[in-house]
Amino acid sequence: MLRLLLPSVFLLSGCSHMAQDQWSGQDKAQHFIASAILSAAGNEYGQHKGWNDSRSANFGFLFSVSLGATKELWDSREAGSGWSWKDFTWDLAGAATGYAIWQVATY
Repeated sequence: MLRLLLPSVFLLSGCSHMAQDQWSGQDKAQHFIASAILSAAGNEYGQHKGWNDSRSANFGFLFSVSLGATKELWDSREAGSGWSWKDFTWDLAGAATGYAIWQVATY
């Protein structure tokens, strides 16, 4: 049930306003790099906790993506810059890259 509830709330809640931004720029590089670092750090945290590789990888990736989504929700408030699917896309790409780099460095 929870697996259906959270995506439904996310998709149906709407945003107060959307950002009018570009696909490139310093902001996008910051989203990408921060997400990559958070993903790798989350993977490493799981390893230090003694979790198996799959659980560590899931935690790292989802940790990074959830922080990116939270930042976009914060931006979507009335005083913010607006929700940006472009920023969130760069967050996803960074999280995947951080996961891949962590895997290569670990094995």
